[in-house]
Amino acid sequence: MIYSKEVEEMCPVAQGVHHGCAPIPEEAKWVKAKEVKDISGYTHGVGWCAPQQGACKLSLNVKDGIIQEALVETVGCSGMTHSAAMAAEILPGLTVMEALNTDLVCDAINTAMRELFLQIVYGRSQSAFSEDGLAIGAGLEDLGKGLRTMTGTTYGTLKKGPRYLELTEGYITAIALDEEDMIIGYKYVNFGKMMDFIKAGEDPKAALEKASGQYGRVADAVRLIDPRTDKEVK
Repeated sequence: MIYSKEVEEMCPVAQGVHHGCAPIPEEAKWVKAKEVKDISGYTHGVGWCAPQQGACKLSLNVKDGIIQEALVETVGCSGMTHSAAMAAEILPGLTVMEALNTDLVCDAINTAMRELFLQIVYGRSQSAFSEDGLAIGAGLEDLGKGLRTMTGTTYGTLKKGPRYLELTEGYITAIALDEEDMIIGYKYVNFGKMMDFIKAGEDPKAALEKASGQYGRVADAVRLIDPRTDKEVK
């Protein structure tokens, strides 16, 4: 250890008040985290790339400092979507410190890792008060049936108004309009369910029908239009 001349010439003064780090909540325990291995928890982080054209939601399940499970969900950038595949390979098995200093290919994923790191080392995890934390596989539960990310895509202009393209239920096939051309409901297809039906041996046309549904006052609609083409649908 190298000390400056000024420090060398100082007389020693005792550090009287030092109680150590504050404990943080981790999986229903209060932990004084001093080393990477002291960190456990399941939580999420959201990141964005430098030009802010894409975003990433990153979910990690950390046990004793080691990432056991990673869920990478991206939107808005085709390059980031492919980068997510690499991040899913890179993250499991790393410590949270290694992951923070690892090139996760995409700015948005790196930023999500930074935000998530801050949450987890300050005890702001989703499993902070869950005894033994969440089981490995909890990330898949975030996706729901069909194991597809829940996305919402809507578009609107002052001249032509709103278009619903995809909502929680799935891909929007038609929006229902009343006599004033206001949206009062929509029809949709849940692609996750449709693919499950097809994989189970269903005829694709039958699977499409079984995975279709509607929300709102569709029955009261004056007309239904395809939000992507504006063509009327039955």
